[in-house]
Amino acid sequence: MRLVAYTDNVELGGADLCMSHLLARLDSSVEVTVLGVSAAIVERLAKARPTATTRVVPRPRSDHDVRSLAAHVRVLLQISPDVVHANLSSPWSCQYAVAASAVVRRARVVAVYQLAVPPISERQRRAKQLTARAIDRHVGVGQRTSRDVEALVGLPEGRVRTIHNGVPDEPERPRRPRLHAGPVIGAIGRLEHQKGFDTLLSALRDVDDATLVLVGEGSDRAALETLGQTLGVSDRVVWTGWSDDPRGYFGSFDVFALPSRFEGFPLVVLEALLAGSAVVAANVGDVADVVLDGETGILVEPDDPAALAEAIRRLLGDAPLRRRLGEQGRSLVLERFTADHMTAAFEALYDELR
Repeated sequence: MRLVAYTDNVELGGADLCMSHLLARLDSSVEVTVLGVSAAIVERLAKARPTATTRVVPRPRSDHDVRSLAAHVRVLLQISPDVVHANLSSPWSCQYAVAASAVVRRARVVAVYQLAVPPISERQRRAKQLTARAIDRHVGVGQRTSRDVEALVGLPEGRVRTIHNGVPDEPERPRRPRLHAGPVIGAIGRLEHQKGFDTLLSALRDVDDATLVLVGEGSDRAALETLGQTLGVSDRVVWTGWSDDPRGYFGSFDVFALPSRFEGFPLVVLEALLAGSAVVAANVGDVADVVLDGETGILVEPDDPAALAEAIRRLLGDAPLRRRLGEQGRSLVLERFTADHMTAAFEALYDELR
């Protein structure tokens, strides 16, 4: 089978990390071409599968970029794939690849929705409704994402099936040294409004003697640093910057916090649970599919610093509870949410399309 793994992202994110995990594990009989609009992202994904070939097409510059569409069509005609697996960072991405696949009639299209967010315009919604006709299988990364995509795009209920994201159970990373002698709260992610780190900084005011370690970088860093100073907690915040391999941090955290305002099925919470961390997470997107309140973590509502602080204090004050949640969280991920589980589900889906 010839498979095109397509991404139109220009920055590495969760959607592409999932694709990387999948490509590394697909059966050796699958001939993979990684196709995208960013040479850096394409090469990064191809590293996961040494036998993969790569192609890069021009990034669309407008809603009607004929040159980019023609390039997509030309490349797909040359490859003649059986399946085009498009990893959509939103329901409205990868439109050119899907439209081009409709021209290359041999290709069957699998669209994987990582996040359900509204369109920026009615024209964008209408364009999606047209290209959706060329998609053979719609896949959401969690139950809520699947239902929300159906509502946003106007698909019949049950049309979007769920295949959860998965992460590999790799050997434990060497633990990074603890960055504070007292209680440590950890968070990992892009420093952007979506991730809700301002809520976490506000919660820190009500968690005495704890240090917050923020692993990540982003456009909101300066604003978050200013907020920390305003709140009087800046002396209890450690900014590590970006890390290509953040897993080693989990062992140095007493509590892992995911305060996001919206998500799909975030890999970082799977990685935290796989590391046996005690997790406090905002109940957004598909987080509740894996963070079972009181069983594998604690759920709070987003944008609620008081509830977040209360949950963190509860965990910091109860070491047996932290251990129990961490152990049960790791067991659940191993049982249902590994990269091997995800790969097996996609291989079964591809078989349906043959």
